[in-house]
Amino acid sequence: MELAFIPSPSRGVVHLGPIPLRGYAFCIIIGVFVAVWLGNRRWVARGGRPGTVADIAVWAVPFGLVGGRLYHVITDYELYFSEGRDWVDAFKVWEGGLGIWGAIALGALGAWIGCRRRGIPLPAYADAIAPGIALAQAIGRWGNWFNQELYGRATELPWAVEITSTADGREPGTYHPTFLYESLWCVGVALLVIWADRRFRLGHGRAFALYVASYCAGRFWIEYMRVDDAHHILGLRLNNWTALLVFVLAVVYLVLSAKKRPGRETAVEPGVSDGDGTNGGTAGTADADGTADADGTGDGDLAADAEKASDGEKASGAEKASDTEKSPGAGKAPDAEKASDGERASDGVRAEVTDGAGPAEKR
Repeated sequence: MELAFIPSPSRGVVHLGPIPLRGYAFCIIIGVFVAVWLGNRRWVARGGRPGTVADIAVWAVPFGLVGGRLYHVITDYELYFSEGRDWVDAFKVWEGGLGIWGAIALGALGAWIGCRRRGIPLPAYADAIAPGIALAQAIGRWGNWFNQELYGRATELPWAVEITSTADGREPGTYHPTFLYESLWCVGVALLVIWADRRFRLGHGRAFALYVASYCAGRFWIEYMRVDDAHHILGLRLNNWTALLVFVLAVVYLVLSAKKRPGRETAVEPGVSDGDGTNGGTAGTADADGTADADGTGDGDLAADAEKASDGEKASGAEKASDTEKSPGAGKAPDAEKASDGERASDGVRAEVTDGAGPAEKR
């Protein structure tokens, strides 16, 4: 008999009047907010504007939810389209069933659309949000705990999860909490990406590729422990093969990208100055207000030119003043000569007066 275990909630939904509050949905929502929050901090640190991550997430999140559901429904179609099943259940996302592979794939499409509308490179955006996605997965996995699903083989370990539901063929007992294993692994992935990004200054999508590769490595052994129904190919679950394939692709991208485009982007968002004071935009890109001039340069460029011209005028004036100071006699020689002649004449008059009538009167 087990001395300790992780109890499952008696139910995964609480009704607030007619409104159902589902634990699975709350985990997904909280995960999204954490991903956007952390992604925004990283984006701003790279030279982007605050709020850009959230604006693009408006595209990425809905696409990701649709993609995650599509992957689940397609790979587990018998749950919805076999005899005795109701195909309408395929739309009930709140009951669980989101495949991370489809969520990332279609979510990337949505992010690409959002980035294209803002003139932002998708790889830079992906690098900024990569650790946040891992944390979102870590939080979202607790939705499986609320639904008492996706557990592993039976075990008597003190951290086993107790399953009490008998729905969909479940057998009450204690099992490996694979949701917990994956949640902890995702936290580790997020910390790894943050550390590696600071240590090696990853850019051009390599931080995101590191997240993908490290997640797949953990998902492979965690998936191998699960006992829920799944399609098998050559003795391995379908998700094992998916994790293996995506892992290889991520590693190949890391290697090739490092050789082709080493270093990190110097600018991630048009019209925003980098840390060194240079402008991240290029000719023909939009200004901060989203507009561009006819010649392809923004108002910021014109302002910069005007400022340079003003500085040139000031410098020119300063040079003239300096030249005058250095050669005080150059422009005043005639006046000085006149003043000298006047003084000599005055001295002559004084001398005559002194000789004939005594000291001159003061006027």
